Amino acid sequence: MFGSLAIGCVMVGFSFNPVSAFRSGAFMALMMAAVLMWKALTAGTTNPRRTEVWLYLDEKTRPIDAAAQKVFRTVMREVYVFYAWIVLGAAVGLFALSFVMMLFGLSGHLP
Repeated sequence: MFGSLAIGCVMVGFSFNPVSAFRSGAFMALMMAAVLMWKALTAGTTNPRRTEVWLYLDEKTRPIDAAAQKVFRTVMREVYVFYAWIVLGAAVGLFALSFVMMLFGLSGHLP
C-alpha cells in the first residue's frame, strides 16, 4: 500500500499534465510489478523469520518445522505473484489512458 500511495502522490504532482501523470504512474507501477515478481522469485529461498509476515504471526502460528516453512514460502510466492498481476493490469490501464488522451490531442511533458 505504501508503494501505491507513493505512485498516487507522484501522479498528483504531475496533475498539471494528465498524460504525464498517467504515464509516470504506469511506469512506477511497472517498477512495482517487477519488484513483486523479484520477491516472488526469491520467496523460496527466504528464511520466514526474516519476513515482515513473521512479525504479525502469533508464537503458536509461526511455521517451525521444514514442511510448514515450505508451505509458508509457497503461500508467500503465490501472494506476491497475485499482486504483481494486479499491479501489472493497473500499469497497462494507466498506459492505455495516457495513450487515449494523446489520441484526443493532449501532449505529454517532454523534459
